Amino acid sequence: MPLAVYILGLSVFALGTSEFMLSGLLRQIADDMDVSIPQAGLLISAFAIGMVIGAPVLAAATLRLPRKTTLVALISVFGLGQVAGALAPTYEVLFASRVISALACAGFWAVGAGVAIAMVPVGSRARAMAVMIGGLSIANVVGVPAGAFLGEHLGWRSAFWAVAVASAIALAGVLTKIPRIPLPETRPRLRDELTIYRDRQVLLTVAIIALAAGGVFCAFSYLAPLLTDVAGLGAGWVSGVLGLFGVGALIGTYIGGRVADAHPFGVLLSGITASTVILVALALLASSPVAAIVLSLLLGISCFYTAPALNARIFNVAGAAPTLAGATATASFNIGNTGGPWLGGSVIDAGHGFASPAWAGAAMTALALAAVAVALRLQRPAGSRVVMGATTDAAAEQHEPAKQRP
Repeated sequence: MPLAVYILGLSVFALGTSEFMLSGLLRQIADDMDVSIPQAGLLISAFAIGMVIGAPVLAAATLRLPRKTTLVALISVFGLGQVAGALAPTYEVLFASRVISALACAGFWAVGAGVAIAMVPVGSRARAMAVMIGGLSIANVVGVPAGAFLGEHLGWRSAFWAVAVASAIALAGVLTKIPRIPLPETRPRLRDELTIYRDRQVLLTVAIIALAAGGVFCAFSYLAPLLTDVAGLGAGWVSGVLGLFGVGALIGTYIGGRVADAHPFGVLLSGITASTVILVALALLASSPVAAIVLSLLLGISCFYTAPALNARIFNVAGAAPTLAGATATASFNIGNTGGPWLGGSVIDAGHGFASPAWAGAAMTALALAAVAVALRLQRPAGSRVVMGATTDAAAEQHEPAKQRP
């Protein structure tokens, strides 16, 4: 695995910490900004909306720009967005800073994923994505609980300052360790790459990613009030349980990255089924502190176990457009990260309590599971055979492009 891939994973640590740390800061932000917890939860959706918009737009806008220069610019804007958030005097300014940070984050993910995929053989795509997602997992293990701890003891703004520092370190890594990558001899054309959206397998994969991610983060976004108001745990437990979710994410990413290249559909079916069962159990057993803690760990495992397979899947079915494939994956995850917290906040506002987002999330992951079954059924008729969850067929092979430079 090239060193540059690990540098990208290190950068994703900063991005991921900012994206997910608000789940442990909602109450402090709500109190300071004089808004409700569901309104504070919309800041999570704001970031996700910025990711949805930013990924395809910035991927298209930077299609012909040098990859390293693009990554440097995007991580710099992201860091400045964290400073703006730390200094935000009102909820509206904080909301805007989240959107701007998300635009830069989305562009970095899209370009970085394309770079990582292009530097490895087809059979190692899930492993390369697992390295990048590993940065996200470590963010959940270290960054998110640290943000919650800082928010509890030094105020929520200190967590934004900490991410700004992490972004500066990531910028130094990109500047010094990622080589300057020349543009391809034949420059990519946006019109050609846009043709991937005519492929029903691409559209199905977008739906699978959005529903699977949205279901988990529908519940995860409101995990802190569930732990304190339903399970009866003290506020000091929140950062520890968020860290446990991150440990599960790291375990899931490692296992999923090892097996997803060989058994993509097996990973998707088993992982999304597990997430659905765990969310139902969380809804039913939320009042038990022990159950809430254990299920948080298991939810981290099941969610991130599927992440390498989901990322590799979009590159496999959209291989003719490597830049937009990365953008599509990023946007798809964040469609889910937008819809999930919104749905969770809606059921809370409707008076169903802080355990209700787990029920709503389970419904979303059940739909994702149905979409995986449809994708598998559509892929089989083209002469495929499924062995231990691994699908091989002529249609799938023609989606696999030759190794190329970004």
